[in-house]
Amino acid sequence: QVQLVESGGGLVQPGGSLRLSCAASGSIFSFNAVGWYRQAPGKERELVARLTRDGSTNYADSAKGRFTISRDNAKDTVYLQMNSLKPEDTAVYFCNAVKWKILSQDNYWGHGTQVTVSS
Repeated sequence: QVQLVESGGGLVQPGGSLRLSCAASGSIFSFNAVGWYRQAPGKERELVARLTRDGSTNYADSAKGRFTISRDNAKDTVYLQMNSLKPEDTAVYFCNAVKWKILSQDNYWGHGTQVTVSS
């Protein structure tokens, strides 16, 4: 049973920084991709950043230039460094891990961590 546990959320002022962590119960490298999603009140969950096993990354336009996704295979942990935070970044952030199959994929989710950007 795969477990993903997020941490690092909190309250931060606009322009500030936070680093989110996602600790996996198994090897991070066993996943084809890991990523961060977020969901603001009244909105759908959206992709923030994703990192594939081969090191490729993709970011939401709103995250480009401000957020960086990375992983530490030795610690089985995925990070999201968030800089220059804005009030519109306020959301619950979820860690996601994917294992691809031939015709489908297995998705794993953490329970989320709240990020609030406010003065």
